[in-house]
Amino acid sequence: LNRVDGETDRSRRSGALGASLFALFMVAAGMAHFVNPAFYLRIMPPWLPWHEELVWLSGVCEVVAGVLVAMPRTRRVGGLFAVAVLLGVFPANVWMAVDTSIWPEVPTWTRWARLPLQAPLIYWAWRISRRG
Repeated sequence: LNRVDGETDRSRRSGALGASLFALFMVAAGMAHFVNPAFYLRIMPPWLPWHEELVWLSGVCEVVAGVLVAMPRTRRVGGLFAVAVLLGVFPANVWMAVDTSIWPEVPTWTRWARLPLQAPLIYWAWRISRRG
């Protein structure tokens, strides 16, 4: 148990693994915006302008956040950027829950139940930004 700055080797490795998994998740989520833009266009709140551009931009931002988190030198800023991105796309997730016409075949409770799942992702990104 080598201690460096009060952290064990095991803790450091698990933090790096967690950051790598988060980075992979963010890159995959971002790429999905380009593979299936219709899904994201469908959940865009009508009060937001430039739907296609925002879907593209949010996809780019998610990929960039993932890449930043993947690299140890940029992991802290990447974690903070990921928090901002996740908060930025939250209105689309809320709109998907509110507008029952988006997926009428999906029960309302299911659409609302996925919203709290955003909190652990935001917390995960924040923890990554704290650990570096």
